[in-house]
Parts: sequence; structure tokens; C-alpha cells
Amino acid sequence: MGLWLLVSNAHADGVPRECTQLIVAIAPDWDSMRGQMIRFERSSAGGKWTQVDSPVPVLFGKNGVAWGSGIAGQNESGLRKKERDGRAPAGIFRIGKIYTYDPQLPPGADYPFHQVTKADAWVDDINSPDYNRFVTIDDPNQPPPWFEKQKMRHNDFAYRWLVEIRHNSDPPVPGHGSAIFFHIRRGVSRPSAGCTTMAEENLVNLIQWLRGPRHPCYALLPRKEYEARRQAWDLPELPAIE
Repeated sequence: MGLWLLVSNAHADGVPRECTQLIVAIAPDWDSMRGQMIRFERSSAGGKWTQVDSPVPVLFGKNGVAWGSGIAGQNESGLRKKERDGRAPAGIFRIGKIYTYDPQLPPGADYPFHQVTKADAWVDDINSPDYNRFVTIDDPNQPPPWFEKQKMRHNDFAYRWLVEIRHNSDPPVPGHGSAIFFHIRRGVSRPSAGCTTMAEENLVNLIQWLRGPRHPCYALLPRKEYEARRQAWDLPELPAIE
């Protein structure tokens, strides 16, 4: 009985069985702002992972990565993600909705999305009851004082598509980090404040591939941590990546 419990719990905090699309990003170490991203999929729940594409370059937070709060990672000891620490959250996370300036997603995409309006915001104020939540105000022509710094509609090319990474979401803990997304990078050497960014072409490919019924997830880990947890967390074996 004790052995069974040990094996069962080893997978409890890993990739959910129902997840059949998995995005993996590998950082060389905790302080790396650069990494590689690979997509994997499996044909059935709990099945064997198959690599979908070649590794593509991504950027993390300007200060690297730190343990976040998602499906896995929240119970790990070590450096923890905090608001405005310049680090991307490490662990395993569900993928939320896509937020876009456009009235529709790229051709071939089929995933829940919301067209961002001038009334939409993502709250990063740790003192707000709506911390790390998407909100819509009543009148964007008479916005509350906090709105200007937290609004989502900037007509900024980097935010044309935001794919939510559900870090610190269920429920949000004030100060543990907010507004974590995949989005377009601002330059090949310009890391984010905590998101995972990439070339527009690679983000579009990701959006076109995602399917809600396949329960997509995201795993971001330093390489050493990934290899140490790969089997216990039901992660795919990595190809040779730089």
C-alpha cells in the first residue's frame, strides 16, 4: 500500500492525464533570460509524447525564472516568483484564453479567445480584490485612476496576441505574480518582465495548433530541474537542444 501511494502521488502534481498538448520551454539555469521551446502531443490521455516541431528560441523574464504556482511547482522549495521580480514562473501550468486585438484568430486556429476592447484590463495591483484577474470597466471614457497602467488595449504589436499562462490563478495570491502570457517578443535580445516571448511566426504557429478539448499545458523549467522531474511529472524526453 505504501509503495502504491508513493507511485500514485508522484504523478499527482505532474502533467494531467487529460492534457494531450504540451508546450515545453527549457532554460539553461535559473538566471537565464533565454531558452528553447518545443511542442509535444499525444493521441490519448496518459499516452506517449510525440515531438511536434523543432526547438524555437524564446525569452523569459529579464532576471530568469523562479518557481510559480500552477499544476506543479507550487510545492517546490527554492526561489519563488514574486510580483515585479523580472522572472518567469517555472512549473507546469494550464493554458487559458487567448486575448487579441483582432476580431478573429489566425487562419486554422480554433481556441477560446476574446477580442480586447478599450474597456479591458488585467489587474496587477496586489491590493485589489481583482488581482491577477481579467476585468472590464463600465466606461472607458471615464476610467478609474488605476486603469491607465493596467489596461490591455495599447495597440502595441507585442500584445497583438496574448495566450494566458495560468500562473497564480486558482485562486490568486497577492504578490505572487500576475499577467503571465505568451506574446510576441520586442527584439531578439529584449526579455520580458515575466512572460515567455517569441518571434511572431512561432507564436502564430502555437495559436494555430492549440485546441481547447485537448487541455493544453505549459511546462517551463531549468534543464537540470526538468531532467530530475521528467518521469515523476510525466514529461516527454527532450531532444538535443542548445
